[in-house]
Amino acid sequence: MLRNEESSRVEAVHRALVLLKMMAENGSISVTEAAKELDVNPSTAQRLLATLVGDGFARQGVQKRYSPGPEFLRPGMMQPVPPLRLRARPYLERLFERVGETVHLATLVGTEIHHLDGIEATTQPLRFGLRTGVTLPAHVTSAGKAMLADLTPEEVEARYKIAAVGPGRGNAKVDLARIQRELEKTRRLGVGTNYEESEDGVAALAVSLGVIDGEHAAFSIALPSARFTREDAKRLASSLVQTAKEFSEHEISAPAK
Repeated sequence: MLRNEESSRVEAVHRALVLLKMMAENGSISVTEAAKELDVNPSTAQRLLATLVGDGFARQGVQKRYSPGPEFLRPGMMQPVPPLRLRARPYLERLFERVGETVHLATLVGTEIHHLDGIEATTQPLRFGLRTGVTLPAHVTSAGKAMLADLTPEEVEARYKIAAVGPGRGNAKVDLARIQRELEKTRRLGVGTNYEESEDGVAALAVSLGVIDGEHAAFSIALPSARFTREDAKRLASSLVQTAKEFSEHEISAPAK
């Protein structure tokens, strides 16, 4: 005798699959979000998430949010390659845990950067807020400089020539010679810097992650310039380089499209 779909469904398995789908689509979820989606008590949602963590299908990161774990992301799983934001999130959280300052993941689009993801340092009384979703000129940001420095001077020049004649860019003027000098400095240091260039009162550092799935990407750290010291620069740069190295060791880079 056939049983209807609803009665034959194993509810616990169904709920676990719903949570995996949420993590894949959103990057990370909280216990509250999971409970609301499943229409269960937070304690039930937490037990389900803890089970996924225990089996390696989820991991608990900063601010007690859950993201896909190694078993969910490992090669051989029947799923498309997760988007860059999802793949980079565990490393962005790792960077945040190391430095305790606001961190972002950004990509390079033409001569602008797009902030895809970020984590704000809410424990600091004087802090730099999130810029997730914000687009800025690449040459005035640490992440933009780090990514542009991956290009040859000829490629940089070509990008700015195209941008200068693009829609709405007719009046946009940049000092290309100055940009090239700044990028040469970035190549020597291996770290992009921004000291109140993108906006007043901000100090930021960034490192390039290379090209991931056809996108130039970078991690950045930003904090108020009033709290920024030379010792901070060394410490933050070291954490950026270390985290970027860990990311590159576990991700496959592809040629830019």
